[in-house]
Amino acid sequence: MSETATPTASYLTQEAFDRLKAELDQMSGEGRTEIAKKIEAAREEGDLKENGGYHAAKEEQGKMEARIRQLTQLLENAIVGAKPADDGVVEPGMVVTVDMFGDEVKFLLGSREIAGDSDLDVYSEKSPLGAAINGKKIGDKASYTAPNGKTIEVSVKDATPYSG
Repeated sequence: MSETATPTASYLTQEAFDRLKAELDQMSGEGRTEIAKKIEAAREEGDLKENGGYHAAKEEQGKMEARIRQLTQLLENAIVGAKPADDGVVEPGMVVTVDMFGDEVKFLLGSREIAGDSDLDVYSEKSPLGAAINGKKIGDKASYTAPNGKTIEVSVKDATPYSG
C-alpha cells in the first residue's frame, strides 16, 4: 500500500479492502476450481460447437478472470485508511450532500467498491465534482466544469463518514 496516490490509486476503507481481498481469494482459489470442473463436465458431453453448457461455463470463466484482474489491480494500488473523521470536511469515504441547481444530491465520495451492495450513488474523488468538493467543509461552495463545458456551482450541505 503506497502512501502517495498514483493516478490509478483508490481510497478504500479497511472494511472494503478486507471484503474485496476475501472475494479475490475465493475467486482465485475455490472459484477457479469450480469453473474448471464445470468446463470439464460440459466438455465430456461431446461436440463443443453446439454445447451450450460448455460455452456458458467458458463465458463465466472469462467474466471471473476479468473480475480477478480488476480486484488484483484495485487492491495492489489501494490506499487503505480508517474511516474519515466526522469533522464535516469532505474526503473519500464520506456520504456527501450538496445543493446543485436547487436540488439536494446525496452520494458517496470514493470508490464504488467502498459502497459494496449499497444503492447509494458514488462519485470518484477524481471526478470533476469529487475533485471540486474534496477538502471543502459544510457550508463551502465550489464549482467545476462539466463535460459539456458548463460551470456548475455546488454548495456542501453535509458530509458524514460512510458506515456500510
